[in-house]
Amino acid sequence: MTTRHERSVALLLLVAAGAPGGCESRRDGRVGSGDTAFAATQARGKQVMGVDQYTSAHVFEDLPEGGRIVLDRDDRTDTAGIAGIRRHMQSIAAAFRAGDFAQPFHVHAQAVPGTAVMAARRAAISYEVIARPRGAAVRLHSTDPAAVAAIHAFLAFQRGAHHAAGHEGAPPTAHGMIRR
Repeated sequence: MTTRHERSVALLLLVAAGAPGGCESRRDGRVGSGDTAFAATQARGKQVMGVDQYTSAHVFEDLPEGGRIVLDRDDRTDTAGIAGIRRHMQSIAAAFRAGDFAQPFHVHAQAVPGTAVMAARRAAISYEVIARPRGAAVRLHSTDPAAVAAIHAFLAFQRGAHHAAGHEGAPPTAHGMIRR
């Protein structure tokens, strides 16, 4: 007998395995039908995070002693969406502190680089949630070189998977995506 979690993981893996890897981006910053893997990630992200991924912007920034994850709504008047982002960021900070990286696994339907080391070295990493006008940020900090390297691997993977920028004000890096 399988658990609900095992069935969910199996379904996510089937979806990911059947999705072609090509990408088709458009000038308006939206992804075309050729990137079904990205669309599947966005759909899983909305389910896990409770936030529409197409009307929000991620930044995954490497910093010398860790990094920063930013998630903001495009529409500053969407108070429900902003509140959802803040809840999600509190939730991931608490989970990551406990060494639980199930949420990124569910969003990406695979083990996310860096998370095994981040879980093993969780006592050496701090997570601070910072409210922002249109969302929130989580600041990841460590003085442990192995933990910092793992954080950077995690953030690099996230930048590519979410077609996100590496710092605020920079265009997203993957596949020539430009947010408007």
